[in-house]
Amino acid sequence: MARVVMVGGGVVGLCGALMLGRDGHQVTVLERDTAPPTDPEAAWNGWERRGVNQFRMLHYFAPRFQGVMEANAPEVVRALEDAGALRSNPFREIPAEITGGFRESDAVYDAVTARRPIAEAAIARVVEANGNVTVQRGVAVDGLITGDSTGEGVPHVIGVRTEGGDELLADIVIDAGGRRSSLPKLLTAIGARAPIEEQEDCGFVYYGRHFRSSDGSVPAMFGPLLMPYESLSVLTLPADNGTWGVGLVVSAKDAALRGLKDVDTWTRTVKGYPLAAHWLDGEPIDEGVAIMAKIEDRHRTFVIDGKPVATGVLALADSWACTNPSVGRGISIGVIHAEALRALLQDAPSDPVELSRAWYDATMENVEPWYRGTLAFDQGRLAQIHAEMDGKLFEPEPEYEMTMALQAATAKDPEMLRTFLDIAGVVASPAEVFARPGLFERVIELGSGWRDEALPGLSREELLATVGA
Repeated sequence: MARVVMVGGGVVGLCGALMLGRDGHQVTVLERDTAPPTDPEAAWNGWERRGVNQFRMLHYFAPRFQGVMEANAPEVVRALEDAGALRSNPFREIPAEITGGFRESDAVYDAVTARRPIAEAAIARVVEANGNVTVQRGVAVDGLITGDSTGEGVPHVIGVRTEGGDELLADIVIDAGGRRSSLPKLLTAIGARAPIEEQEDCGFVYYGRHFRSSDGSVPAMFGPLLMPYESLSVLTLPADNGTWGVGLVVSAKDAALRGLKDVDTWTRTVKGYPLAAHWLDGEPIDEGVAIMAKIEDRHRTFVIDGKPVATGVLALADSWACTNPSVGRGISIGVIHAEALRALLQDAPSDPVELSRAWYDATMENVEPWYRGTLAFDQGRLAQIHAEMDGKLFEPEPEYEMTMALQAATAKDPEMLRTFLDIAGVVASPAEVFARPGLFERVIELGSGWRDEALPGLSREELLATVGA
């Protein structure tokens, strides 16, 4: 069994540490932020996570997260439910005449979801109860410790050095430092080649608020969680303990909509979308409108031309790649990555170079398609919004065209609804879905008119008038 240092104690870092601890690895998690309160409401109101800029923004744990954790650490799912997380499944909630009735196989669409502070606090309690995992909080990593090189020009990492000057040795260092991971800087500081990095602003801005019901219920779903309109998307996300979030997602270039930061303007705008307006029927539980901008799409490659930039250190989840969070895939992609790490270390190559290459291969196979698919969807949606803003004809790429056609087909065929939820719930990748025999033809048959089947809501002109632009 290996000694592992996990840098970063967010949701994926904790879940990854727990998976490895269950296999007998000795794992030390280093997290720069403070420990969570034990009470869910105290976690929401008072827990500060400076390292996670989206900590109190809208969050959703897609069905794949629940599936991965049930298979690898089911105690996490139980802890979330004990903390008040909501278990939902559209096939248990939507009328049978639309779904064709619930089937045993529809359990794959079960989601257990909560606000990020409540979920992370519950997961932290489970992890800290595992005898093979030690969590050290308030500890930041300042550098990597190297040993004898395992290949020409390739540094080998044997541990980390904290900002307090402590040194922790390890057989493997896993970086789960999230969107703000400094791994490239730490690598070049030990003489490693910098990873190849693709990076750009994703182009979206979020305006969100959270609400609570008086009876512990959440609003009825009249549309998908993410509803695209002409130049704006509406997010309606159920959460824990009778709470939920509502978000408006717009282009960062749309200066006319910056008035959405005002509570009255934001509220007036949400009321203009009939499928979402009733989500305002609750007590606001945060002050004002929370805004998240300057979100990066970023991808890092740590094995270049078959040669790792360093050995002994592996990048996990957002430290490897991250995208715009509006489609709710990030944490699910992260735990898929953690599950792949668990599998790799169950039969890990003894040679550190081969281990790095094997991790690269596992990443490419298990999560790279999800990153590329998410990026393509985001780029398509942004192009659609900009075309609406400029009054131009939108000419989508084929992949985006098919995604929108599939969404339009969901209301016409229960099998199309299941197919759409395979992608939306991170159950099966777009490439896997559209490779199914006969699917392409069926989507074209039912969904090719998607441009003329817009959801009810404000036109661009009406939206600008509502915002006062």
